[in-house]
Amino acid sequence: VLGQDNLKKAREQIAAGENVIFLANHQSEADPQVVSCLFETVGEELGELAAHVTYVAGHKVTTDALAVPFSMGRNLLCIHSKKHIDADPETKPAKSRQNMAAMSGMLRGMKEGGMAIWVAPSGGRDRRNVESGKIPIAPFDQKTVDMFRLMGNKSKVPTHFYPMAMVSYDLCPPPDFVEAGVGEQRNVRFTPIGIAICDEVPNVGGAEKRHLFTEKAEEECIVGYTDLLKGLKMDKYIPEEYSS
Repeated sequence: VLGQDNLKKAREQIAAGENVIFLANHQSEADPQVVSCLFETVGEELGELAAHVTYVAGHKVTTDALAVPFSMGRNLLCIHSKKHIDADPETKPAKSRQNMAAMSGMLRGMKEGGMAIWVAPSGGRDRRNVESGKIPIAPFDQKTVDMFRLMGNKSKVPTHFYPMAMVSYDLCPPPDFVEAGVGEQRNVRFTPIGIAICDEVPNVGGAEKRHLFTEKAEEECIVGYTDLLKGLKMDKYIPEEYSS
């Protein structure tokens, strides 16, 4: 676990009644359990925090037979990602209503304060580059980050954003290509895992240049991700562009 000082700072902010949102890359369905297990290694208080983190997840966590066990015992807020919401036009209105209800529930929690949220702004898992074998972080979606920043403002409660880099790809590798349905062919392995809690993202960009905030968060996540892969001796997965 890298960035333990940042993690402890985030815990103190949550204890003070403020909100913390972890902007993470996403590599496997086991990520909520990975976060929980690794938080516990840092200390008992952070283990307790892990039990209260709300994970923003896609619909597969409650429908895919392999994903369901990884989801048990976690606080999940299921939101249909934009990648899948358009897959079936007939169910799109119902999915949109479910998303609105989920976001309303999250905003209520943020107004109460002391909420910890984990979200993957990319909207899905990182995918291996089939040709090189490298595993780049999926790009952060600016609209997703903007939405969470807006909810932080609407809550009227101080809200802090920490990029969180995750290495868990080999634990349960996703297919190399996105599939809308469930029942993907998968395998689970024993492998090193790690997380890095990066520095809190400063309020850069303002209203006119909101993209700077998202870019800063993604850049920090890439640095943490690269440091993790080096520390876990998994350099073979580092994309060449991350080394420059």
